[in-house]
Amino acid sequence: MQDISIISMVFTAAMALTCLFLILSPLFKWDTYLNANVNTQDLASTKEALLTTLNEIEFEYKMDKISHADYKVLKKQYETEVASIMKEEEQMIDKNIDEDLMAEVEKEIEAQMQSYKNKKGEGK
Repeated sequence: MQDISIISMVFTAAMALTCLFLILSPLFKWDTYLNANVNTQDLASTKEALLTTLNEIEFEYKMDKISHADYKVLKKQYETEVASIMKEEEQMIDKNIDEDLMAEVEKEIEAQMQSYKNKKGEGK
């Protein structure tokens, strides 16, 4: 009889925790954090794949497996895609730098305000 009550308590606790998680999970922005990390990794892997493809195209052209016209078209296409990914990565880096810079500026302003308040208090 005790085995059944222990099992039922464990099962009830597991169900309660699951329900609690499902109710509270929309309040947290987990997906935003996860998507940001996935997006950065996605860009890096896509860029790497495109650069590998560019190398393969150049190799095939040098081995006379593709024509000069096809080589030019494919090279231009993949270079454009790599350039857009690099530009997007640069914008992401710039955004992070701007946020860090703003945090540093805010700290300096707070320090100046605190020193001004301390000087104003000493003058009285």
